[in-house]
Amino acid sequence: MGAGRRWRDGPGELVVHGGVTGGTRVPLEIATSYRARTRGLLGRDAVEGAMLLSPANSVHTFRMRMPIDVAYLDRGLTVIAVRTMRPGRLGMPRWRARHVLEAGAGVMAGWGLRAGVRVEVRDVAGRPG
Repeated sequence: MGAGRRWRDGPGELVVHGGVTGGTRVPLEIATSYRARTRGLLGRDAVEGAMLLSPANSVHTFRMRMPIDVAYLDRGLTVIAVRTMRPGRLGMPRWRARHVLEAGAGVMAGWGLRAGVRVEVRDVAGRPG
């Protein structure tokens, strides 16, 4: 992410770097406004791909219907930690985190998303951020 780069609410693409293919591409929903971040995945039964909350350094799963994987990202979009959270939980804030990815429980491992991996976020026009 370039200095001062700002995304807008809406569709995008997550690219998980590394692995044999050089990068896994995942549909992404970007939530940067207060309203979109607050709503997040609340009230949903499933999520296609992932959701990026930015800025964010913690999440909760109160009023969620499903367990989720949560990845905490630093300023450079490197994964700090990945956790699976059941509904009704409060995640601890990560002081280095600037962004949080949410997805269905268990899918992030399949994408190769783990601590130390760098990701790329592309907006709807395909521009890297």
